[in-house]
Amino acid sequence: MFQDIFREARIKLATNFKTMAKISDKLKAIVNHQGFGKYFVNTSWLFAEKILRIIVGLFVGIYVARYLGPEKFGIFSYALAFVALFGAIAELGVGSVIVRDLVNHPQDRDIFLGTAFWLKTAGGVLALVIISIAARLVSDDPKTISYIFIIASGLLFQSFEVVDYYFQSKVLAKYVSMCNLFQLIFSSLLKLYFIFIGASLFWFVLVSLIDQALLAVSYIFAYWRQNIGIFFSHFKLRVAREVLGNSLPIAFSGLLTVLLFRIDQVMIRSILGLEAVGQYSVAVQLSEIWYFIPMVITGSFFPAVLNAQKNNQKLYHERLLRLHSLLTWIALCIILPMALFSDKIVSLLYGKVYNQSSQALTVLIWSVIFVFLGNASKRWFLAENLQHLLFVRTFLGLIINILLNIVLIPAYGIKGAAIATLISYAFTYYVSYLFNPKLRFLLILTTKSLNPKYLLNGWDK
Repeated sequence: MFQDIFREARIKLATNFKTMAKISDKLKAIVNHQGFGKYFVNTSWLFAEKILRIIVGLFVGIYVARYLGPEKFGIFSYALAFVALFGAIAELGVGSVIVRDLVNHPQDRDIFLGTAFWLKTAGGVLALVIISIAARLVSDDPKTISYIFIIASGLLFQSFEVVDYYFQSKVLAKYVSMCNLFQLIFSSLLKLYFIFIGASLFWFVLVSLIDQALLAVSYIFAYWRQNIGIFFSHFKLRVAREVLGNSLPIAFSGLLTVLLFRIDQVMIRSILGLEAVGQYSVAVQLSEIWYFIPMVITGSFFPAVLNAQKNNQKLYHERLLRLHSLLTWIALCIILPMALFSDKIVSLLYGKVYNQSSQALTVLIWSVIFVFLGNASKRWFLAENLQHLLFVRTFLGLIINILLNIVLIPAYGIKGAAIATLISYAFTYYVSYLFNPKLRFLLILTTKSLNPKYLLNGWDK
C-alpha cells in the first residue's frame, strides 16, 4: 500500500518537474526571442519614464494638493477638467492613424508628419476658440475663466506630438522618454519652488502652459538629432483628407471619451461646489496614475499585432488575446490593494482634510480594469477599420454616465459620481459589445483574457 502511495507521489513529483521545466523553457524562449527583445527594450524605456513620472508626479501632486487645500485644488482641477473636455479637438484623432501609416509606408514619412502637424495646429486653434467661448458661458468668475484660457493655450503646442508618432512607428521610445523626463523634472522643480515661496494658484496654472511649450521644444530637438530633415514644409491635401477620413471617427470618440472621463468633475462643481471637486479629484488622481500602463504596453506591442494581421490571422488573434490578458491581470494586481486600503492610502498621502476621497476611491479604482481593456480594444477598432463604432459605444457610455450622475451625486455625493463612472465604463468597454454582432469577437476576447494561461503562451511566436 505504502509502495503504491510513494510510487504515485514520485510520478506526480516527476510530472510537476517536467511542467516546471516546460514553463522555464517557454520563459527562456520568450526572453531570447529577437522580436520580443526589441519590444521589451522599447517598453522598458516607456515604463522607466512613466514609473518615474508616477513617483515624482505623485509626490509633487500630493504636495501641491496639500499646499492649495481642497477649495483651491478644486478650482485648479476644475480648470484642467474643463480644458480636457475640448482637448480632443486639438488631437483630431490622428495619432493612431499616423503611426499605422508610418509603419505601413515609411518612405512617406515627411508627408505624413507634415500633414499631421498642420492638421493638429488647426485643431489647436479651433479648440482654443471653442474653450474661450464655452468658459464664458458656464462661468462668471473672471479668475476661473483666465485660468481655463491659460491652460487651454497649451493645446497650440500639441501639434509637435507628431514627433512622438514617428518614434512610436520605429519602436524608439528612448527619445520620447528622455524628452518627457526633462519636462517632468523641470516642471516638478518649478512647482516645488512656487510652494517654497508661497506663490498663488495663478503660478501653478501657468506651469501647465510651460509644460506643453517645453515638451514641444524638446520633441523638435530630439527629431533634429536624427539627421533626417524637417517635415514642416510638407503638406498634401489628398493625404489630409485620407487621414481625416480615418481619424475623425476616432476624434469624435476621443472627445466623447474625455467627456466620459471628466464630465463627473464638471457636474460635481455644479451640484456640490468646488471643494467637493477637490475631494473627488484626489480619488481620480489615485485612479488615473495607473492609466499610463495600457498606453505603454499597447503602444509598444501593437506594431507586432499589426504585422501579424497582415500575414497570419491566427497569430494576430493570439497576440490580441495575450495583450488583453496581460492588461487584465496587471489591472487586478493594482485594484485589489488600492480598494482594500483606500482610506489609509488617502490619509497617509493627502492628509485627513481629504478624508472624503477614500470612499470615492474604493469604488473608482475598479474602473481601472475597464480602462485598461478599453485602451487595447481601441487599437483593435482601428486595425479592423471599425472606427465609427468607437463613437457609438462611447456616446452611449457618456449618456449613461450623465444620467447616473444626475441621480447619484445629489443622493450619495462624490461616491455617487464614482459609482456612475464605474457603471458607465463597464458598459462602454465591455457590456456594449453584446449589442453588435461585429463586436462579439471582442466580447469573447475580453472574457477569455481573465484566464491566466494566456499570459505565458504565444509571446515567442
